[in-house]
Amino acid sequence: MPVPPRRESRGSAGPQPSDPAPSRSRLLGLPSWPQAQHVAGILRDETVGGILLLAGALIALIWANSPWRESYHSLIETSVGPGSLHLHLSLEQWAADGLLAIFFFVVGLELKREFLLGDLRSVSRAVLPVVAAVGGMVTPVLIYLLVNTVSADGSSTGWAVPTATDIAFAVAVLAIIGTYLPAALRSFLLTLAVVDDLLAIAIIALFFTDHLSPGPALASLALIVVFGLLVNRSVTRWWLLVPLAVAAWAFMHASGIHATIAGVLLGFTVPARPGPGEQAGMSERFEHFWRPVSAGVAVPLFALMAAGVSLLEGGIGGAFTDPIAIGVALGLLLGKPIGVLGSTWLLARFTRAELDSELSWWDVFGVALLAGVGFTVCLLLGELAFDDDAGQVNHVKIAIFVGSVAAAMFATIVLRARNRVYRRLAAEEAVDLDADGIPDIYQTSEADRRGR
Repeated sequence: MPVPPRRESRGSAGPQPSDPAPSRSRLLGLPSWPQAQHVAGILRDETVGGILLLAGALIALIWANSPWRESYHSLIETSVGPGSLHLHLSLEQWAADGLLAIFFFVVGLELKREFLLGDLRSVSRAVLPVVAAVGGMVTPVLIYLLVNTVSADGSSTGWAVPTATDIAFAVAVLAIIGTYLPAALRSFLLTLAVVDDLLAIAIIALFFTDHLSPGPALASLALIVVFGLLVNRSVTRWWLLVPLAVAAWAFMHASGIHATIAGVLLGFTVPARPGPGEQAGMSERFEHFWRPVSAGVAVPLFALMAAGVSLLEGGIGGAFTDPIAIGVALGLLLGKPIGVLGSTWLLARFTRAELDSELSWWDVFGVALLAGVGFTVCLLLGELAFDDDAGQVNHVKIAIFVGSVAAAMFATIVLRARNRVYRRLAAEEAVDLDADGIPDIYQTSEADRRGR
């Protein structure tokens, strides 16, 4: 087998010392080959889903501000479902509570895999995305609270809205601008988004449960346990699992806990490790089936139902003078990038770690700006925070649009400026001289990788 070439550092020249000093730990190093493949597959699905998400949001926005806007509102306010089961909901509510349960089920599957088989299983690899995600959650909250504290008309109610990142929206931006993120940055962005989703789930469960009915909650948990027992015994019959999942969701909805939490818990129960003779665990197989449904159907339909904000009759002007909306927009545009970049820099500063030699802090800044692209979960949090005030929800949604689009534009500028470097790194990461199907860079030792 030919020896794969070592990727040299940009700053390396001449022979290296035979007895080098111990190297400092690296941030944003090259992921393992299985992780790189997994991330690439997810981002392919999310790219298509993100484009459909943008299309759904754009259709809703145009429709809600057209001469036919009454038909849009009539559609989303149409109520269907059995009232005896507390499920006589509007189509907008079905999208938020039902379709997003599929999205959060996939999030649960991905979280389980990341904690057992992915980057989050290793403390050394998990610390960066976890710290970055926490910083990217706390800083937008602080900026939102600052804006609303200094304003006489401010309110702390919407503090949670600017805390989430929309990975589908973010990767759709990458696809549209045609940038080549290297594997390390792709893995960082996805893992950051996964941890971000976990924090959003905790926020929804802890702060948006208006009342709790113990009976339905216990019934939902019992059904989730039964679901978990079945999948851990390798039972995959859809006619058994799907009704169980729907019943668990319905009881969770009746309990007062947001119904999407049932989706997450169901995803957590699915085994991630492959069984004897299996190449992929059940969670990966479930994810392979359900992610296209989530990204290609559930989330775009939610966007169609939720993104129809009114820009007429002072809608957009009112949002720009509303401290709640201003706090949300600045939380996404400033809070997310500052939080992600700042926490990453502090981690490097206090652990004496250094960035991979092929990357710069501009790359981290670009990814941090992408983290400010919040949409799906932000819209959900906005509706939960201000569910009794349609005008305020409209302002908050406009702020989410403005903050996300502005963050995407600035991310485009930063990442496009680095595209030549990314293109070179992507080409190097694809070299497979021995034609064994695994790029050579993933078969070098860790010591050689540090020459990147």
